[in-house]
Amino acid sequence: MSIKSILAAAALSLLASTAWAEDTIKIGNIVVTAGFLKSAGEPTLTAVDIAVDEINASGGINGKQVEVIRFDTGSDPKQASVGTRKLAQDDGVLAIVGPFSSGESAVAFNDAERLKVLMMPTSASAPGLTEGRKYGWRLTEDEHKQFGRLLKSLKANGIKSDTAEIVYISEEVVSNAAGTKLYPALLKEAGITHGDPIPVQYKSFDMSAQAAQIMASNPDLVAIAALPDSASKVIGELRRQGYEGRIIGSQIFSDPNVVELFGPEGNGTMLMAGFWKGFSPEAQAFNDKFVAETAKRGIKKAGAHHSDAQAYDTFFLLKQVMEKVGTTGDPAKLEEEREAIVAGMEGVTFSGILGDDICFDGHDAELPGYVIEIKDGEWTKFDSAPADKCE
Repeated sequence: MSIKSILAAAALSLLASTAWAEDTIKIGNIVVTAGFLKSAGEPTLTAVDIAVDEINASGGINGKQVEVIRFDTGSDPKQASVGTRKLAQDDGVLAIVGPFSSGESAVAFNDAERLKVLMMPTSASAPGLTEGRKYGWRLTEDEHKQFGRLLKSLKANGIKSDTAEIVYISEEVVSNAAGTKLYPALLKEAGITHGDPIPVQYKSFDMSAQAAQIMASNPDLVAIAALPDSASKVIGELRRQGYEGRIIGSQIFSDPNVVELFGPEGNGTMLMAGFWKGFSPEAQAFNDKFVAETAKRGIKKAGAHHSDAQAYDTFFLLKQVMEKVGTTGDPAKLEEEREAIVAGMEGVTFSGILGDDICFDGHDAELPGYVIEIKDGEWTKFDSAPADKCE
């Protein structure tokens, strides 16, 4: 092949590549597949892939295929900031789904505001994260509301809950905030007496001293603010020392995998979740597809976590909004279309696998909540609370 032919072929290849880039709807996806958030965050990639495959199979968005561009934070909030800048400035995405956690989102939201691009985290649940933001929105429910629903359910169903102790992981942003501020305030509001929150370090393997401290007061409830692995260590030691009361938690460790992780010691544990597979046929279908697909990827999942369902629904919400405002994906209209998407979020209602007619109070979705009880080795629905109405 002559030099002239090679150059001509290269030019055609470049034109084809450019045409493809301009003929897609580019959405950024900040993910986590390493670090302490790996076990909770990595499966969310599967949920996003399922959503994108379904959207593209049905014709995409406004006739164009969705192109997902990813950035992995490795559980580092600073990297969430780097990822936001890369996706918005270098890759020219129209919106960003992610980051995963509240700690990452608290940092990345600042960049999204400066760069004027819609950002929707997949699991961030710390109260107040979107306050004062224009470009930060959440299709999640905050810890305050969900844990409050759990405490109301305990009282309403006659479960003894006069006294409690609190255990939290000091290095985890959400765990620390929940254990030192959220849980104490809500327990007090519910009329439940509690001691000083007890800190545990994430890397600690010996929980015996903390468990012994709890056993000394023998409360009706032990409220744990921790990710699954840490919660499992606390629960195991409490049961080993003979604690027989209820162990409770908010959304932080509400992963169906904890049934196996906690083992028999987890029986009777109650927690909150923002997704229930039995909500609708569509929710059940997603759950089944998610479990099968994660297994193909070498990830064992007993069911979808609510963060997985939130990530899935977020893409369908973006599809709805982008179709409403006529998003084209034309790079020449990037800033204009980003602003139109954000404007399209105002007053939006959405139905998906999380719930029907979901609305937003401010920039936070109002979602139903499900009280989950680990019962006889099964992830069971104990009670539920409807979504609050939007003002």
